[in-house]
Amino acid sequence: MTSDGATESAEASEPEEEAPPLGPEPDERDERDERLFRRFAHQWALLREERDERRHEPPSFSTGPSNLRRAEVPYGLDLAAGWAWRLLLIAGAGYLLLWLVGYFAVVTVPLAVALLISALAAPFAQGVNRAGLPRGLSALLVVITGFVVVGMLLTFAGQQVAAGANDLADSTVQGLQEIRDWLRDGPLHASDSQINDYIKSAQDLITERSKDGKVITQVTEVGAALGHVVAGFFIALFATYFFLADGDRIWSWVVRLAPRAARERVDSSGRVAWLSLVQFVRATVVVALVDATGIAIGAAILKVPFVLAIGVLVFLGAFVPMIGATIAGSVAILVALVDQGPVTALLMLAVVIGVQQLEGHVLQPFLLGRWVSLHPLGVILAIACGVLVAGVAGALVAVPLAAAANAVVLHLAEMAEMAEPPASEEETGGPEEEPQPA
Repeated sequence: MTSDGATESAEASEPEEEAPPLGPEPDERDERDERLFRRFAHQWALLREERDERRHEPPSFSTGPSNLRRAEVPYGLDLAAGWAWRLLLIAGAGYLLLWLVGYFAVVTVPLAVALLISALAAPFAQGVNRAGLPRGLSALLVVITGFVVVGMLLTFAGQQVAAGANDLADSTVQGLQEIRDWLRDGPLHASDSQINDYIKSAQDLITERSKDGKVITQVTEVGAALGHVVAGFFIALFATYFFLADGDRIWSWVVRLAPRAARERVDSSGRVAWLSLVQFVRATVVVALVDATGIAIGAAILKVPFVLAIGVLVFLGAFVPMIGATIAGSVAILVALVDQGPVTALLMLAVVIGVQQLEGHVLQPFLLGRWVSLHPLGVILAIACGVLVAGVAGALVAVPLAAAANAVVLHLAEMAEMAEPPASEEETGGPEEEPQPA
């Protein structure tokens, strides 16, 4: 009992132990706070440095392969779409080219005519040059001689027309009276009042078109057209001289405009086009001479007036293939009808048809068909496009230009075939083995 009391008193006398603290010691806490502050300050400094670097550097962007795929469409639709936009682009470029040619027709048409005349006169200029005259003087002499010859032909034709104009006017009045008698006594049995009504309607139409300044407008248009013709004549005259005198230098300048890799093909294509143009013009001149001579001889035999004028008109019209000589020959038929009546006009029609048959079945196949490989459908389309772009002058130059373009296309296709490498044995399946004898 006493021992237990002593023990309790001893335990009571010992000091009580303190409980351990719940958190870190103050020194440790300060040290941890200081580490966190230093880490925060370091990160803040890094962020400021990165921000400063971004200010001075250009903006960057990430790259990589695209995640877009080609549209899944049927092959036929894809092929049709590819052909469609290419054809639209070609048609638009062709339309723009034709529009530019038509807009500058006062310049482009005389230049085209000068090319045709140069193709015809180049052999004469070369012959005079070989005779000893300088090239420029040879070209000038050929141009002046051609101008004088054409002027003399037109002068003689004009004098013949002027000399027979009075007789033709009397024949026209007589022919109109015969038409009036035929309307009254013929199968129509028209009365005089009906005939007079027809004549009055025609007169009223002419009078109506003469009102409201239409005559002045038409005269102004004719004057402007005449001014364009005069300007085009001088452009064609000077262009012909320079083509004959400095044709090689002009063509060399044109070739130098092309890239170096394409100059050889451009030069060869131009020479092929010029050769085709020369052949076409020579063949056309032969055809025109035959047409003019045949129709003029027929008119002289039938005693139709204006034989020389008709021959010159047919010669010029024959430069428009297939339709030019026919249209010009219709003038001879009308003159025969007015001067000598319907029987002579029918005979003149037979002469024109006979000459056209000779041209279509003999001259065209042997001359134009051999020298210029251009299909008749291509000729008709070229004439139609020429008329739409520049009228009669466009029809005159459309066919030779189409023939030259056709020759260039064939030449380039032939060069492309020659430039293709021969097929390898892998593409052809290896050399063919000779059959072994049994």
